[in-house]
Amino acid sequence: MARVLVVDDDDDIRGLVSMRLKAAGHRVVAVGDGNEALALVEERGMPEVAVLDVSMPGMDGFELLQALRELGGEDVRCVFLSARVQEADVARGREVGATYLTKPFVASALINAVERSGGAAEDSW
Repeated sequence: MARVLVVDDDDDIRGLVSMRLKAAGHRVVAVGDGNEALALVEERGMPEVAVLDVSMPGMDGFELLQALRELGGEDVRCVFLSARVQEADVARGREVGATYLTKPFVASALINAVERSGGAAEDSW
């Protein structure tokens, strides 16, 4: 199962996503914003999958993905989970190689997107 970083400023969504992914056997760490995510990556290493909200205060999901890639996370698979449903946002997500799911989301679609990344969890997650 994959090492998954969940970043969403909504406590309820973050908790629900974490719960569903843990129930599917993934190692999950969840934080509320991009700065927390970068600090966590510095401490624990790069995740295999990042599930990112697009609209967050400070650093948005696109900026966070770019920062992760600049820190050596070129291979991190990204799943954007967003209430932004405009075609331009979806297209931008695809352009950066991410899976783009909209809120409200179907848990099985999220789990499938994460599991397409493969990988085995390490103890640090």
